[in-house]
Amino acid sequence: MPELSPAERAHAAGLMRVNHVGEVCAQALYQAQKLATKSPSLRAVFTHAAIEEEDHLAWTAKRLEALDSRPSLLNPVWYTGALAIGLAAGRLGDRVSLGFMAETERQVEQHLDSHLDQLPAADHESRAIVEQMRVDEAEHGKAAMDAGGIELPLPVRALMRAVSKVMTRTAYYI
Repeated sequence: MPELSPAERAHAAGLMRVNHVGEVCAQALYQAQKLATKSPSLRAVFTHAAIEEEDHLAWTAKRLEALDSRPSLLNPVWYTGALAIGLAAGRLGDRVSLGFMAETERQVEQHLDSHLDQLPAADHESRAIVEQMRVDEAEHGKAAMDAGGIELPLPVRALMRAVSKVMTRTAYYI
């Protein structure tokens, strides 16, 4: 297997740092949504997704280390923000909270597709991680809709995309 060039390693590390931040945020979102719901069955949905996201968190952290890189220095900020957003979504009711989960996962899938397009072809390890994460995120989004999630209004989805863009562009470097 060919070695990655320094530029390829740096780019792969930036993308994996973004993915790691996404998993930090997922932990906060699901923890908050689990706290906000009174439904035991929805707590189980959020718990199941959070467990898989813990795997993703570990995989991305390990890959960052293998790429001689580090997690985002802003992880406490990302976690706190996601926790607040998850609590707010949860306070709007279970169907909105599930819709938020589904839309989040849909947008994460798009990011992961973009990362698969950008990752160096020789970076088989990062690609395998991102491919499995994509499968899991699609399942989480489907589970949220199957559990009663609603489609969020376009302005909310657009705001989520804008916030995500700020996070991903910042986390790539910091």
